[in-house]
Amino acid sequence: MATPRGIEVEFFRFLNRWLEPHIRAGRGAPRLVPGGLIVLETRGRNSGRRARVPLVAMRIQGFLLVGTVRGGRSQWPKNLAASPEVRFWMGGRVRPAHATVIAASRRPRPLPKLPPLLRFVVAFLVPYTRAGWVFAVLEPARHAKKKAPAR
Repeated sequence: MATPRGIEVEFFRFLNRWLEPHIRAGRGAPRLVPGGLIVLETRGRNSGRRARVPLVAMRIQGFLLVGTVRGGRSQWPKNLAASPEVRFWMGGRVRPAHATVIAASRRPRPLPKLPPLLRFVVAFLVPYTRAGWVFAVLEPARHAKKKAPAR
């Protein structure tokens, strides 16, 4: 007999498998409005395998803010904390990023590089982490390092 927890896990696995290809293709991405769907790829903290999860994201001044209510049970925040260099798909394109996890188990360190509006939003969200929410700020890579011209 299936347990309620097992049913929940299987439901989210099914939903993620169905949504992921559509989101990676660019459907539901934040475009004209600041919020939308992305696919976040993390590296497993124990296995080292890549794992992808669809998430709701909000663009704020060049950064992305993602979150989940199931913070204690979700693996992606734990994987991000262990390996913050990630990739995400938005608008049909893959992009590298650096992630900072904001969770009750992790005291947020000062984030001076963040724009003022994003710092305000993060400060507003921190109390929700005590209720089990987990957030992450994704800083997309700005520019690929340019190779020196050959002489």
